[in-house]
Amino acid sequence: MQRLTFFFVLLAGSAFRTFTPFYFLTEPADTVTLRGTPAILNCSVYAEPAAKIEWKKDGTFLNLVSDDRRRLLSEGSLLITSVVHSKHNKPDEGIYQCVATVDSLGSIVSRTARLSVAGKCYVLHV
Repeated sequence: MQRLTFFFVLLAGSAFRTFTPFYFLTEPADTVTLRGTPAILNCSVYAEPAAKIEWKKDGTFLNLVSDDRRRLLSEGSLLITSVVHSKHNKPDEGIYQCVATVDSLGSIVSRTARLSVAGKCYVLHV
């Protein structure tokens, strides 16, 4: 796993202040799920102070406050409680990214992860 670590130093006169590293511990991975089942896209960050975690789907930030099927878990992962998928409605399928922000440091963006919904599985008896 490739780790991108940022160290930040502020110089103020003769004194300096060093901040702790800011990096992803876990990034989301491509996931295949079934319609009606839960799905989790993992994300966790090492940062001090603690980072604010947000999620993007297809390049747009998700509004998790008003979403009754998707929620942010305590460590930063995204839980979709019941994946929705039909012929004309595929709101959960797409490309996701985790965005971590520390106000005094900036933001880091995870790799992309594709959430795909598998079709029905049929067993043929011959």
